[in-house]
Amino acid sequence: MGSASSSYRVIYLDVDGRIQKVVFSRYCSSSDIKELFCAAVGVPRSPYRVVPVTGGPLAGKEELFQNVLTQVAEQISRVFRINEMKADVTNRLAMLEKRVELEGMKVVEIEKCRSDIKRLREEIGSQNRIFLEDHKNLSPRRDVPTYPKYYLSQDTIEALRWTTFDAWQWEPNEMLSCLEHMYHDLGLVRDFSINPITLKRWLLCVRDSYRNNPFHNFRHCFCVTQMMYSMIYLCKLQEKLTQLDVLVLMTAAVCHDLDHPGFNNTYQINARTDLAVRYNDISPLENHHCAVAFKIFSQPECNIFSSFPPDAYKQIRQGTITLILATDMARHGEILDSFKEKVDHFDFTDQEHVTCLKMMLIKCCDISNEVRPMEVAEPWVDCLLEEYFTQSDREKAEGLPVAPFMDREKVTKQTAQVGFITFILIPMFETVMKLFPQLEAAMLQPLRESRDRYEDQSDQVQKKNAEL
Repeated sequence: MGSASSSYRVIYLDVDGRIQKVVFSRYCSSSDIKELFCAAVGVPRSPYRVVPVTGGPLAGKEELFQNVLTQVAEQISRVFRINEMKADVTNRLAMLEKRVELEGMKVVEIEKCRSDIKRLREEIGSQNRIFLEDHKNLSPRRDVPTYPKYYLSQDTIEALRWTTFDAWQWEPNEMLSCLEHMYHDLGLVRDFSINPITLKRWLLCVRDSYRNNPFHNFRHCFCVTQMMYSMIYLCKLQEKLTQLDVLVLMTAAVCHDLDHPGFNNTYQINARTDLAVRYNDISPLENHHCAVAFKIFSQPECNIFSSFPPDAYKQIRQGTITLILATDMARHGEILDSFKEKVDHFDFTDQEHVTCLKMMLIKCCDISNEVRPMEVAEPWVDCLLEEYFTQSDREKAEGLPVAPFMDREKVTKQTAQVGFITFILIPMFETVMKLFPQLEAAMLQPLRESRDRYEDQSDQVQKKNAEL
């Protein structure tokens, strides 16, 4: 017999006096149930009829109904197993989707972390580089420097002390060894307890911080420092100045053009570059050179002043900054006039007098190429004009003012050098010579010869042009 409730349908089967209860969904019709039984027994649906069993002719077919029940149970079990499998698969898919989602979030987070790290590195880099235009990293060495220690012959050691030294013959690593020798030879490493390995690291970092400009490059840095080294010996400055003064002179010479971009202050100001904005149009390049120098010194691996007490370090810092700022040619007249006022009654015990002298010395060294022999000096003129012409070309392209002495269409090497030697170099060196007469033969005489040579060349060019 059968009965139904609101949610399911029940079929009762009497098998060998035992009532078997089979429950179906309420959505199953009688024909659906009959179909199921017929399919389970394996007989056609039409001749077979499902009826309640209480005895009679079917009572002897217990085995048949038992088989029916078994097969129906198996069919129902399969349905439930399929549903369980579906539920299991659904759960697994949900877990996989969740994992995929989580992995996707991890990828997003990783990319975000990478982006944050990159941004942080850039921020740190910009602080360390003082807004270097090419984002070049200062790279202090934490290990022992690897550049080879060149053996300097006695001839080389002697030649380093003369104004005639030819830097074109030396590779950068060899120049590093020469600079290292100068610090040792002057007693600076000994007297100030400078760690020799730190000195090497500092010089390497300095070399890497000079750009590959035609003129304002590491070789120019070396030439200026070598000329300072030569003047220290020529003028016997260690007998007149303190070792601290000598250390400031040498260090300022090494650092005086650090990270020079190859475009002068006039361009920086007119183009309103970051450097001009940062330093309010006041010696932007020289201020930048100072900032880069002391950013390098802020690295413990490169701080050759690490053994200095605070007061001495403050003196070194102030002295170095003063000298580097003095290399701005816009201040040339001001500094020269100040020294002229003091030179006739110069007092080596007066700190103001000594500071003014040191400013004059670094100025002399910075623009001293024409003091050297012609074959050493003349290539530097070509390098400087190349840098000037590159700047004037950019100024024309950007609609900025162009200085006549930098315009490739208006200037020649001969006329440029005659004017520079006559009106800038000779008056400056003549003034310093009042204090150090030995400069007459070593520096002033070569300058006059260089001026005369360029004047002759200029006259020859003018004659040729007149003939054309």
